[in-house]
Amino acid sequence: MRRSDREVTDYQQIKSIIEQAKVVHIGMIDNGRPYVVPMQYGFVFTGGKLTLYVHCAKEGRKLDIIKKNPCVFIELETNVAIVSGGDVPCKYGSEYASIMGDGIVVIVEDISEKIFGLQLMMKTQSGRDFKITEQMAASVTVLRIDVPCVTAKSRAKA
Repeated sequence: MRRSDREVTDYQQIKSIIEQAKVVHIGMIDNGRPYVVPMQYGFVFTGGKLTLYVHCAKEGRKLDIIKKNPCVFIELETNVAIVSGGDVPCKYGSEYASIMGDGIVVIVEDISEKIFGLQLMMKTQSGRDFKITEQMAASVTVLRIDVPCVTAKSRAKA
């Protein structure tokens, strides 16, 4: 990381960024070309390891790519705001907090884990606990993204 002054290493700060972001950008490679999708997520973050759960339809481009190559790159950001440079264009910038990392996608088959992942998603997105039935879980594909190590950066208000 070039800007070590913006690196975030505190576990609670990193967890707070993950809690606040709400959308993960998932980068994949499709026949040698990048493909990125934004998705809502649920998560578990322990010991520096991030596990994300996302859901999608039972077929489509995203699943086709993941089946060929489960290696992905994830990025989350929050607290984005313009930093004014006044009349000097080169002094403009952004405030932000972000998380990045390499991960492996697993298509979740176990119904209990699918329900768990969907419950986490609803908690992250709405702040509420929902009962997810087996029928609900069976109607979608749940993906687990295992990210063994994340990096975090923040440029907060001065």
